[in-house]
Amino acid sequence: MTFSVAGICPDTGMLGCAITSSSIAVTSRCAFAASNTGVCLTQNITNPNLGPMGLQALKEGATAEQAMAQLQQSESQIEWRQLGVLAKDGTGAVFSGAQALGIFATATGNNCLAMGNMLANTKVPQAMVDHFESSTGHLADRLIAALEAGLVAGGEMGPVHSAGILVYGEPEWPIVNLRVDWHEFPIDQLHRIWGEYQPQMQAYITRAVDPANSESYGVPGDE
Repeated sequence: MTFSVAGICPDTGMLGCAITSSSIAVTSRCAFAASNTGVCLTQNITNPNLGPMGLQALKEGATAEQAMAQLQQSESQIEWRQLGVLAKDGTGAVFSGAQALGIFATATGNNCLAMGNMLANTKVPQAMVDHFESSTGHLADRLIAALEAGLVAGGEMGPVHSAGILVYGEPEWPIVNLRVDWHEFPIDQLHRIWGEYQPQMQAYITRAVDPANSESYGVPGDE
């Protein structure tokens, strides 16, 4: 009931993921990332604890494969989980337990990975990887476009209702953290929100690191 894509931009050091599901508020439970570390996706019958655990393993120097092995060893209900770990060097590891729901599949590529369950077909993750690898531009644009490519390739067996994107750069907090928690067309809505946020993104970063030289807020009373 979820499909997702994670990616790294080696030119900028940005990393992140985009995800969508038939369930409500999928990003809050399934998507985890950290600056200069990597991405951890935990889905299917989800255990959100596995996201921070995977990131911690990467922070301590584990490779993507080693971090995945640690997650498998620590989770007593691992056969119900679908997991993806993408390290900051662009290498990835994926896992689908025997109890993954419906049609499920995973794919890894150059600086990216994708996976899904309750899919319309097994080609959906590879379609996302292929689109990400062939795309250019801001990482958020590439991730959302890859998610859209997964939908075009068949997506879930049924309609999706929530979607979200996380992107981390130099700040330790996410420079992009956008969610559509319940909508008839959540990926389209996510794309629209990103279009509104992108022109303002750098201003929020500047306000955090150099407030004296930040732009005006553009609200009543701001001088």
